[in-house]
Amino acid sequence: MTEPNRLRQSIDQATITILRWGQKLPVGVRSVAGLLLMLGGVFGFLPILGFWMFPLGLALIALDIPWTRSRMQAWIYRIETRIRSSAG
Repeated sequence: MTEPNRLRQSIDQATITILRWGQKLPVGVRSVAGLLLMLGGVFGFLPILGFWMFPLGLALIALDIPWTRSRMQAWIYRIETRIRSSAG
């Protein structure tokens, strides 16, 4: 497996892990977690925090908005399909 493919796979795995965790949270808590991730993403130049946190925070908040929820579910499904196809 090439280095870009390994990187993509690890990003996909981390993304799906956080989004699956976020789906189990209650609505208000999920929005707060999304806001905290976005706040951490603003300080992405610091160690541990990263710019990757901002879009993931937006994704968690989008799970709470009814008209974006179906798009988020489709995105989660596409990531899971890509993970399964690269694993097998």
